[in-house]
Amino acid sequence: MITLWSVAAGLVWGTLFGLIGARVTKKMASGSEKEISSMSLVRTVMDVIALAAVYFTRNLLPLRFEVTLVSTAVALTLIGIVAAFRIAAQMKK
Repeated sequence: MITLWSVAAGLVWGTLFGLIGARVTKKMASGSEKEISSMSLVRTVMDVIALAAVYFTRNLLPLRFEVTLVSTAVALTLIGIVAAFRIAAQMKK
């Protein structure tokens, strides 16, 4: 049962940060080369923060650390991929 809670917590946490990252990408994607580089840095820092938060709360929450960490990473990745495809489709129009 704890494993299911760990997966759910990781997916929710990763999705939250993924959506924030997608918002940043959408705002900065049509900018200059410098803005695009900044966007990449901001997204990377946000991903590190999301994963670090899971790491530093591993002893505070009664969740399986490795399951929570992996599900957070999966959610971050999937949201990032979906956001990239949606933005690319909008840019083609």
